[in-house]
Amino acid sequence: MTQLADNFTILALETSCDETAAAIVRGGRDILANVVASQMDMHERYGGVVPEVASRQHILSLSPVIQAALQTLPGGWNDVDAVAATHGPGLSGALLTGLNAAKAIAWQRGLPFVGVNHLEAHIYANWLNEHPSSDGSHESPTFPLVALVVSGGHTLLALLRNHGEYELLGQTRDDAVGEAFDKVARILGLGYPGGPAIQQAAQGGAGGSSLPRAWLRDSFDFSFSGLKTAVLHKAQERQERSATLAPSRGERIQRGKAAKATPPAQTPALDDAFVRQTAFAFQESVVDVLCTKTVDAAQRYGASAILLAGGVAANTRLREELVRRARVPVRFPSLALCTDNAAMVAAAAYYRFETGVQSSWDLDVTPNLRLGM
Repeated sequence: MTQLADNFTILALETSCDETAAAIVRGGRDILANVVASQMDMHERYGGVVPEVASRQHILSLSPVIQAALQTLPGGWNDVDAVAATHGPGLSGALLTGLNAAKAIAWQRGLPFVGVNHLEAHIYANWLNEHPSSDGSHESPTFPLVALVVSGGHTLLALLRNHGEYELLGQTRDDAVGEAFDKVARILGLGYPGGPAIQQAAQGGAGGSSLPRAWLRDSFDFSFSGLKTAVLHKAQERQERSATLAPSRGERIQRGKAAKATPPAQTPALDDAFVRQTAFAFQESVVDVLCTKTVDAAQRYGASAILLAGGVAANTRLREELVRRARVPVRFPSLALCTDNAAMVAAAAYYRFETGVQSSWDLDVTPNLRLGM
């Protein structure tokens, strides 16, 4: 391992999904710039990310976010020591835009380049200088560690023995937890993205019925498809009951004039109380399973701390419950570093460079890249 200088500065790009991001990070921890151009409003009308739209927008946004990040360096390009970019997992077209831009920059300026695993980058957001762990420590995490990565496309538990040394302990067998949040939010009429919408709706929703938990005994794997289906059935039953109690809109009314047929009945909207209670029950079910398995894994493998990472790591209920149950410190990034950003890519890249890892110019995107590859 080569000890890099404290002022070793990395320019990193992140374009795995619908955020176009560029960051400047020094020494693997200090964020000088972290610029993110979100496409959320663009995709909201579709209820999810449209890959072709995301790719085109990345092409338009990349140059502005890179220039904005470089403005934090007095010497501009001359102060950049290396370049990094996400090469998977993610949407292939989106990944290509950032990876090719980063390779072009590194080649033109004669700088070392490395491709970063997006899942690994989420974990390394916990190395950035933002907030202390639950025990008040500002120091870098010490190995071994157990990481819970929860996002729109991924849910997994991993054991970290050292930088770049991962053992996958468990993962989702169907829906990722973020995907389940989006689907349940759609069922409840809460819109997109589902995570923040459900968290807000769940406030004041205690007291309703509970929802099932898929424990998958003797395994650290997860499953959320059955929970999503349970919510769908409850919503359909509620709507059918409301339709039965409401007067028929198709009645013919005789008031001295010719009978006129009214439009066919529409599916009744879910009432607010039901939505709040169901959102609360869904969130509790998800949090219970995630926390139980993570705490058990940390205890079994003697982890010195738990790292929470990914977009769903922004969920307040998950953070609070994991801290309450864990017997070791829990670290999680600030809200801005939970969602996709390039600072986390730079943090992961720093430790790759430190171990002597660099990527060749023929590195391609790997949309289904797994952790540890």
